[in-house]
Amino acid sequence: MTNQTDFITGYSPAPESTNLIEIKERYPLFIKGKFSEPQSGKYFSTINPATEKKLSEVAVANQADVDFAVKSARNAYKNVWSKMPPKERSKYIYRIARVLQERGREFAVIESMDGGKPIRESRDIDIPLAVAHFFYYAGWADKLEYAFPGRKANGLGVAGQIIPWNFPLLMAAWKIAPALACGNTVVLKPAETTPLTAMKLAELLQDIDLPPGVVNIITGAGDTGIKIVDHPDINKIAFTGSTDVGKIIQKSLAGTQKKYTLELGGKAAHIIFDDAAINQAVEGIINGIFFNQGHVCCAGSRLYVQECVAEEVISKLKDRMDTLIIGDPLDKNTDIGAINSKMQLKKIIEITQSGKDEGGVLFQSKCTTPKSGYWFKPTLISNVAQSSRVVQEEIFGPVLAVQTFRTVDEVIEKANNTPYGLSGGVWTDKGAKIFKITKQMRAGILWANTFNKFDPTSPFGGFKESGMGREGGIHGLYPYVELS
Repeated sequence: MTNQTDFITGYSPAPESTNLIEIKERYPLFIKGKFSEPQSGKYFSTINPATEKKLSEVAVANQADVDFAVKSARNAYKNVWSKMPPKERSKYIYRIARVLQERGREFAVIESMDGGKPIRESRDIDIPLAVAHFFYYAGWADKLEYAFPGRKANGLGVAGQIIPWNFPLLMAAWKIAPALACGNTVVLKPAETTPLTAMKLAELLQDIDLPPGVVNIITGAGDTGIKIVDHPDINKIAFTGSTDVGKIIQKSLAGTQKKYTLELGGKAAHIIFDDAAINQAVEGIINGIFFNQGHVCCAGSRLYVQECVAEEVISKLKDRMDTLIIGDPLDKNTDIGAINSKMQLKKIIEITQSGKDEGGVLFQSKCTTPKSGYWFKPTLISNVAQSSRVVQEEIFGPVLAVQTFRTVDEVIEKANNTPYGLSGGVWTDKGAKIFKITKQMRAGILWANTFNKFDPTSPFGGFKESGMGREGGIHGLYPYVELS
């Protein structure tokens, strides 16, 4: 595949080798420590979004398969995992972290092939963060009395976990690690468009001799996820995905005794004041929306710039956008990879077009896109109203909506004026302004003079339609324990 090479930089292609990886032709379900054929007998194809070529076939779990996975998890919880001394559980989680770290390059390549994101992001962010989460929660497994002073913490039982396509392995780590640390067992379902690193994780769990049934990984589409949510023998649901699906899950769980955490959509706002370090802010915006193709739920897809520096900021943004390299996700020069799926690309095109139809002024970088695969150029839309779809709706693509403001109160009102409340960022050299903004913005994660920085010790989650509950840090332990 030919990589898009920027005419200014003149970089030669530098593709990551695929010789070190193995992708099997077919992946059955991983239940009770073994790969077993689905009782449905059905499989679906997972493709490389950069080439539209088939990578593998993955099983479709039906009700009988879900029942088998949950029963295996329940037996492992009752007979093995809940009875195991916490320090021994900790050793298993540490082992996952160490082996994942050793095989990080393999996982990074598969993540980029299956999801379309640039290898630099998979290699330098996704996989190291996944490893860090396993290391972090391994440390908590035998120290829960310090997390909950004066109280006794017991596991809930079986956790059903459903993860999205934008950070497949990292989201698996976010959910599996705290669940295991608190003594629970797991039934995990990865997104149907990005199942391969979850299945490689299943192979890793076999290699480290994790007791059978402690982690079960089953694949399928939305129907499989619903069967997990509705299963009567599951004690906890953890879901990361769209707000619409989150609402359905919430209604389904109403009146039950199941605990749940929902990490849903976002429409993060960047706020740039006239006293900000402009070049630093521009680079932060590029990193916050374009380098990850806007595939992060907390991507900074709205930009509010103080009027007196708007022209300068927008001009520098356009210049920087023109230097971005779009193309082969496995090329180390690539800044922007492929859109995850044909369906997602269609949504991005639709919302972007609506912004243009509503009077927005479109700017797209000069880069050319490959002929095969799913691609969308980095896009900036200015002159848009607060009510515009491109300002209000989560787009999950490399599209930035730009508006201006004059006063602090005005920008706070605009930033809060969406159904979401996941994240945001403020750029200024005044500490008092940072505290005023972050105190009044209704968002769960706020960055100052940086963006999209994550750490396993920090809680993550949002307000309003961005979900409920927190993952990460000590806060991430609460949803997986019963305190007495």
